[in-house]
Amino acid sequence: MQAFPHHYRIEASGSDTGPVDLNGDGLPTLPSESPTPFDGPGDRWSPETLLVAAVGDCLILTFRAVARAAGFAWTSLICDVTGTLDRLERRTRFVGFEVRARLDVPTGTDPDRARQVLEKAEKSCLIANSLNGAVHLIPTITIAGAPVGELTRVD
Repeated sequence: MQAFPHHYRIEASGSDTGPVDLNGDGLPTLPSESPTPFDGPGDRWSPETLLVAAVGDCLILTFRAVARAAGFAWTSLICDVTGTLDRLERRTRFVGFEVRARLDVPTGTDPDRARQVLEKAEKSCLIANSLNGAVHLIPTITIAGAPVGELTRVD
């Protein structure tokens, strides 16, 4: 890993109508539009959906690193993330994120250890740590595809 600080640069370009093109070094162009609740077409990524996607994406990538460092074997992780946008004190902002994380692990895995590794990843996720809205992890652990229970954690 490179020394901190890290810098991430994109270029956003648009006109009075149509998509905003998001470009980054070595990345394909990603067109963005307002989401349906803001009178957008609803058929493109928007700043809102990109932010919510970043929460799930970061959790999976962080879990991958934490699991690797812990020598923890796993099969798959699916994150279903819901971001809640609201208007508080005359400002529109995300007030919370619910992350339903379904972790599948091999037969013989201790489900409590699986939860611990997943919760450590959630606490280490740099995107979640950068947000004002609370992030609530709701993990479900499955062993070889069979659920072993659900744990709800409220921060």
